[in-house]
Amino acid sequence: MSAQNTRLGIWLMVATTFVFAMQDGISRHLAGEYNVLMVVMIRYWFFAAFVIAIAARHSGGLRAAAATKQPLVQLARGALLAIEICVMVLAFVLLGLVESHAVFTCYPLLVAALSGPVLGEQVGWRRWTAIGVGFIGVLIILQPGFRVFQVEALVALLAALMFALYGLLTRYASRKDSTTVSFFYTGTVGAVVMTAVGIWFWEPMSARDWVWMSILCLTGAGGHWLLIKTYEVAEASAVQPFAYLQLVFATTLGITVFGETLEWNVALGAGLVVAAGVFTLLRARAKEKASG
Repeated sequence: MSAQNTRLGIWLMVATTFVFAMQDGISRHLAGEYNVLMVVMIRYWFFAAFVIAIAARHSGGLRAAAATKQPLVQLARGALLAIEICVMVLAFVLLGLVESHAVFTCYPLLVAALSGPVLGEQVGWRRWTAIGVGFIGVLIILQPGFRVFQVEALVALLAALMFALYGLLTRYASRKDSTTVSFFYTGTVGAVVMTAVGIWFWEPMSARDWVWMSILCLTGAGGHWLLIKTYEVAEASAVQPFAYLQLVFATTLGITVFGETLEWNVALGAGLVVAAGVFTLLRARAKEKASG
């Protein structure tokens, strides 16, 4: 195991969130011009090639990477993430980057709330309080009853729920399968699912947008590579709070490039969600240290 370097891990996480935010911006542009399913399908082709290349370099090669002890769980994980990405990219188009990410930031709270019934983990009153505060933040963002409710916001909320379930399935899968196996199935299953659906929605793409698509594929692979390196050099609990910087980067991109606005309720609600999420992560880390 490599030596732990928390400071380097934090900087790698910052770089990861920046790359993923840029990826979201490019996805928003392309999905606004072409069918969402086609855009995600092409993105997954490159991602699958990247995953296979990574797996081939590990001990045992592709055979070891594909040797799962729970195939149904891995198939469900891969398919769920592919569908979640489609839903989230659709949210970018319907709602914009700013509000989509503001709503999506509640997914760690959903993971915490569902970890009890799904994984049998114990959730104490402090974490339940943080979860409650976080969902008050979501309500402030959505403002039901105070203005014309945006049905589009439910698309981003659905994406958050799906990503939380994906995270829980990933945690469940890690009990029997290695990270390499889970990563392999994430890319390959997603590529198969998206090809089966997206190939029917193929549209001719301009040369300029093929350049953007190439950049999208490179940022996708680059972001995942940075994330792998992040968790290699630092504990996940130490760097995870910095993942919220993706909200900052995506909001800046939405305002400066796409002409979106940051409403007061979105800023206030997102602040509560982030604060609650960071508290939940810190509590989880404290429990791990106490039991360790």
